[in-house]
Amino acid sequence: MDIQTGQVVRPVSAMENMEKQLSCPICLDMFTKPVVILPCQHNLCRGCANDLYESRNPFHYSGGTFRCPTCRFEVVLDRHGVYGLQRNLLVENIIDIYKQQQESKGGDGEDLPLKDKDAKEPKCKEHEDERINIYCVSCQTPTCSMCKVFGQHKDCEVTPLHAVYQSQKNELRSAVEQLAAGNGCIQVAVTQMDDKCKLIQENGELQRRRLGESFDLLYAILEERKGELLEQIGGEEQSKVAALRTLAEQYKQQLMLSNQLQEKLTQSVQSCGAAEFLIAAKQLQEEAREAARGAQLQRPEPGYESMEHLSVDTRDAELLLAAMDFRRGGEDKDQ
Repeated sequence: MDIQTGQVVRPVSAMENMEKQLSCPICLDMFTKPVVILPCQHNLCRGCANDLYESRNPFHYSGGTFRCPTCRFEVVLDRHGVYGLQRNLLVENIIDIYKQQQESKGGDGEDLPLKDKDAKEPKCKEHEDERINIYCVSCQTPTCSMCKVFGQHKDCEVTPLHAVYQSQKNELRSAVEQLAAGNGCIQVAVTQMDDKCKLIQENGELQRRRLGESFDLLYAILEERKGELLEQIGGEEQSKVAALRTLAEQYKQQLMLSNQLQEKLTQSVQSCGAAEFLIAAKQLQEEAREAARGAQLQRPEPGYESMEHLSVDTRDAELLLAAMDFRRGGEDKDQ
């Protein structure tokens, strides 16, 4: 007895349990030979396995994968597809024995006592002694004969229960197959998305590395060019400073000679007599004129100290660098 419902529960017979164990999880019917065994040890009709495989491999490539509908284990197939899976001869033999026993007993449920058979079938809620044995097409619900004759379904269209059972079972089987095929397609899409995510990450890392190498090359070129320009500035600076210092040294020498001549002329004017002065005056005047001519030394040009001509205009390069961006639409791939 079921403690929660208070109803008597009939134990499941061994044959019913065996029939359940021999049912395919895709078609919901007893396995149809040949039966294949998956690596996860679950069984499928080869036809159902092939339908599930083709839903995952619409282009009929060699090999492929699909998931076990019972445990979701991913089955990897070789180039033979589902025909490369091992047949489960043990299950096929059990199915043959089970069918032989059922045939020898006169069909499904014929060997059961009438009491057990009645207890197995559900009863009508309106007529507790009547079994549900017909299907009301108008109300889309199973019912009993008494409901059709005297009850609420007397004006409805009815049909044998077995015919509707087979029809709806086939519809359910088709829905299960479609669901399995749809799940296979979804799993393929998920796998493809995972593969694309990994590929995107790998491509992103590749582009980061390439970008770093490109900018490192730019830095190297800029540093090399900077060194060359600094060398030019240093060379011109040293050349101009050396030239001015040489000229300054010449001025110092001239200044020293001029001071010596000035002192000599002053002494001659102050200490010499008239005759002595006149004798040396001409020579002294010549030396004074020579010293005056020597004082006209070369001078640097105006703006000689300027270094503006060595300044670099980087505006074009700045604009070019600011406009630097990734190539769009695969442009310049061959360049």
